[in-house]
Amino acid sequence: MTGNFLFKTTRVCLALWQADENVLQRLWRWTGPLRGYVNAKWELGNFVFSISSLIIGALALLAAVLVSRYLRAFVERRMARHKYLDPGVQFTILRLVHYVVITIGVVSALKIGTNADFTSLAVIFTALSVGIGFGLQFIAGDIAAGFIILFERPVRVGDFITITGPDNKLTEGRVRSINLRTTVVVTNDNVAAIVPNSKIVNQSFLNWTFRERRSRVSVPVSVSYDADVDHVTRTLLRAAEGVQFLLDEPKPSVQFLDFGESSLNFRLLVWTDKPRRHPSIRSEINYRIRRLFQQEGIEIPCPQRDITLRGGTLRFDTDSGLITAGDGERTEEEAEARP
Repeated sequence: MTGNFLFKTTRVCLALWQADENVLQRLWRWTGPLRGYVNAKWELGNFVFSISSLIIGALALLAAVLVSRYLRAFVERRMARHKYLDPGVQFTILRLVHYVVITIGVVSALKIGTNADFTSLAVIFTALSVGIGFGLQFIAGDIAAGFIILFERPVRVGDFITITGPDNKLTEGRVRSINLRTTVVVTNDNVAAIVPNSKIVNQSFLNWTFRERRSRVSVPVSVSYDADVDHVTRTLLRAAEGVQFLLDEPKPSVQFLDFGESSLNFRLLVWTDKPRRHPSIRSEINYRIRRLFQQEGIEIPCPQRDITLRGGTLRFDTDSGLITAGDGERTEEEAEARP
C-alpha cells in the first residue's frame, strides 16, 4: 500500500515538473488568466481600482477594526490598575483611541482600494458641503456635539443628570454611554432614553455628580402659624434619622425660609451619595414627617383667604347647606316658599 502511494506521488510530481518548471512555477502560469482578471484596472472618475485592490482595502479596514478592539482592551486593562482614575476619563480615552484607529483604517482602505487622491476628495466634499449642511445639519451638529462632550466633559459616563425630555418633561437617569451622535441615559425605571448630543450641549441640564458623588436633597414643608418653630425643627430632624441612603456627614439641617401667606415655610436638608435615589429619599422623609406631625400635634395648614363683602349680607341656605350673598331682603316668593 505504501509503495503504491509513493509511485502515484512520483508520477504527479513528474507531470508537474516538466520543461524545467517546478510545481509553483507551473501553478503560477496556470493562474495567469485569473490573476489578469483580478488585477485588471477599472476607472471611475479619478478613482482607479481593481478587484484585488478592493479586497486588500477591505482587509485593511478589517485589520483596523481588530486593532481598535484589542488596543482598547489593552488600554482598559492598563487603566484598571489605577483605581483613582475617573471612569469618565477612561471612557473618553477609549473612545478617542477607537476613533483614531478607525479613521486611520478608513483612510488607508480608501488609499489602497481606490488609489484615492485626498486633494480631489477634499474638493468633492467641499462641493457637497452645502447639500450636507442643509440635509444633514442636525446629524452633523450631533456629531460635533459628541466630540465637544468627550473633550469638554460636561457629562461623563456614570453621571446622574436631569434633562428636559419630550413634551417638556424632565428625564432623570444615569449616563450609560456617550456615542458619536447620541447619549444613552438609563432612568430609575430602567428605561433607556436616547438623547441627541446637541441637546446636551445647547440646553441647560442638571448634573448631580459633576464634581463629586454626594449631593444635597431638599424637602420643603409648611406649618401653621400657631406651631412652635423649635418644636418643628426638632421634629424634622427626627424625620431624617435612619433614612436609607443618607450620609451621616454632613448632618441633616433645617432652614426657616420665610413667612408665607398662611404658613411658616421650612425645609429639611439631607445629604446622599446616591443622587439617583432622591425620589425615594423624599418619599420616605415625607411619610415620616406626616406621621410625626400627627403625633406631635403640628398642623400643616391649608391655604386661607380673607373675603371682604362690601354691602349686602350673607345668609346660610339650610336646604343646600351653602352660604349665599344677598341684599338682606327676601322677595315675596321666597317668603312664601321658606318660613
